[in-house]
Amino acid sequence: MDFNYPPELDEFRAEVRAVLAEELPEGFAGVGAIADVADAEQFVRDFRATLVRRGLFGVTWPVEYGGRGLSRLHQVVVVDELARAGLPYGVATDTYSVKMLANTLLVWGTEEQKQYFLPRIRSMEHVWCQGYSEPGSGSDLASLSTRAQLDGDEWVIDGQKVWTSSADRANWIFVLARTDPDAPRHSGISFLLVPLDQPGIEVRPIRMINGDSEFAEVFFTGARTRADYVVGPVNSGWKVAQTLLGFERGDEAATLPLLFRAELDRLIALVREKGLENDPLVRQELTACLSSVEILRFLGYRVLTSLVSGASPGPEASVFKLIWSEHHQRVTELAMNVLGLSGLVPVGRGPLRVYRTDDPGAPNSTGSWSQVFLNARAGTIYAGTSQVQRNILGETVLGLPREPRPTGVKSA
Repeated sequence: MDFNYPPELDEFRAEVRAVLAEELPEGFAGVGAIADVADAEQFVRDFRATLVRRGLFGVTWPVEYGGRGLSRLHQVVVVDELARAGLPYGVATDTYSVKMLANTLLVWGTEEQKQYFLPRIRSMEHVWCQGYSEPGSGSDLASLSTRAQLDGDEWVIDGQKVWTSSADRANWIFVLARTDPDAPRHSGISFLLVPLDQPGIEVRPIRMINGDSEFAEVFFTGARTRADYVVGPVNSGWKVAQTLLGFERGDEAATLPLLFRAELDRLIALVREKGLENDPLVRQELTACLSSVEILRFLGYRVLTSLVSGASPGPEASVFKLIWSEHHQRVTELAMNVLGLSGLVPVGRGPLRVYRTDDPGAPNSTGSWSQVFLNARAGTIYAGTSQVQRNILGETVLGLPREPRPTGVKSA
């Protein structure tokens, strides 16, 4: 495999760098150097709008839906340059609206759905969240009990979702609901697009360990959505959901390693700042982290090769998800150990502060590391736990016997 970018991407890379040079504040040291977390999030949202205006958002989408019809390699170049500039992946896309839903609509959506939803995702008029997990259906998603019944030209939805990220900041939710209660577990489920701002939907934020409320419970009591807002065939939502989970687990395989390498370089700078570069235990951990970053990079090349050839992410995406989530926990644990007691200092909530590159306090604010550390705890849970990923790999990739199912449970 040739690991070099094709020459035709040089011009596009120059375009991206020119946009960043024009649009970023002078001496910008990265989003992680913004003192206040809420202000950093606002900066990300604002700069995403800038990328939309400059034609660097959704570059792989077809032109008729607001994109530029470019290749996935072009998207990798965008993320590569964002990482170099200190901007996170979420500036160029976001997990639920773009990486998950938009990509899934491009595979399963009707022409009417694409024409309506994709431009609104691009403009951020529609902000999406994911309605999958339920109180009794987390890793065992196929046991979900939220129901939807067709009433004329609308679906009527009753049930509950939990651990719904950003539900209090979204105005739409894609929901897995059981539309045929008599069908086997993986059948009779449909993938519905539902407006959140309506009677019959209640969003209750869940306070997290870091004091924020990123998650929420969502209750549906006679909530409604249009009959044609089902993605894919009715009762075939499990297949649509698997496509979406493949994008969640694997579509960023070529881009996340770039961000993880930038994060590791930042950690190495922190180690030097603390005078621990000769500590044998720290060096051993750094070596392990560097090894896993390189493994992720080459896995990313492998997944990218498959995607460029036209394939969709498959079970092999679980390999990448499994490794990166456990790698990220190891890196952030090392960062907190290097910080020591200062890592326990609460994150400040002061005014917006964008550091200059010559500010010695810029690259490694305690608050930014502690936030990343806390968020990394969830990496081995969301998008399927590490245990679930190992089951997927064992059963669908290695062909090992399926895990025994409880007596009386219907299979698909």
